[in-house]
Amino acid sequence: MKAAVIESVGKAVVAEVPDPTPGPREVVVEVAACGLCGTDLHILQGEFAPKLPIVPGHEFAGEVVGVGTQVTEVAVGDRVAVDPSLYCYECRYCRNGHNNLCERWAAIGVTTAGGAAQFAVAPVANCVKLPEHVRTQDAALVEPLSCAVRGYDVLRSRLGAHVLIYGSGTMGLMMLELAKRTGAASVDVVDLNPQRLETARGLGVSASAANPDELDRPQGWDLVIDATGNAAAIQDGLDRVAKAGTFLQFGVADYATRVSIDPYRIYNQEITITGSMAVLHSFERAAELFANGVLDPDVFISDRIPLERYPQALEQFAAGVGRKIVVVP
Repeated sequence: MKAAVIESVGKAVVAEVPDPTPGPREVVVEVAACGLCGTDLHILQGEFAPKLPIVPGHEFAGEVVGVGTQVTEVAVGDRVAVDPSLYCYECRYCRNGHNNLCERWAAIGVTTAGGAAQFAVAPVANCVKLPEHVRTQDAALVEPLSCAVRGYDVLRSRLGAHVLIYGSGTMGLMMLELAKRTGAASVDVVDLNPQRLETARGLGVSASAANPDELDRPQGWDLVIDATGNAAAIQDGLDRVAKAGTFLQFGVADYATRVSIDPYRIYNQEITITGSMAVLHSFERAAELFANGVLDPDVFISDRIPLERYPQALEQFAAGVGRKIVVVP
């Protein structure tokens, strides 16, 4: 089969690889679409994946075309979205309900072959069936949405909060849509990319700007969410949190990224700084929200690029052109 392969640091190719074979509790999925994510760029840069080469792609959906000998939950022909998370269920964190912090954490498309291919293998427990009205090629959005749902689980925001989001790429826009549906009094978005900011405006922001100084909230925001992973944005955002407010580090920063904090201000103003790591008990809920129309796929997916052009799709994504880019085998 054809698959994208990150062969070494900085090098991605499309190559022929062996067809996958399911284990007893696994299924083979014929991939309909696979989304690109910042994690893929980190893997290309030599981060996250424990070893190369690897077939990337942890945001994917498709049709079941093969099942293991002990699979009864799905059948050939079922359409599914796939949760890429792989946990040991034995370590302290798994036993405490923090599986996303598993000491042996692994993921399809990061530590094992992923969905940037014609076919992919997944545990049946990670597959969520799609209702008839959901287009399979759109359902690659379920995985990033499940990360956003996890982010809001961490925030535990109160009704009437004023929210500031840094970044209006896919994840920033998803956080925007969830903020609107969780009782925010206002949702403001900051981005340097005018095209992305225009999309945010179309989805209904309270205010938007390239610089938060242009927004009229001198007292700060109750919730500040970084969806960029950019050091300058993170540093600025930390200073915009209102008293008793919360800063959520949601964007994935490089390992070397560093910012400064003001410990006295954090103490004196009771500011919370927290993070959200991937997916935790949120994939099924995201699938239901997606099926109920929380996102418009035609707004979120800007490009559908053939798998054969995966290296070029990565370049486009790295350049910040478009919103969610999916590759289609």
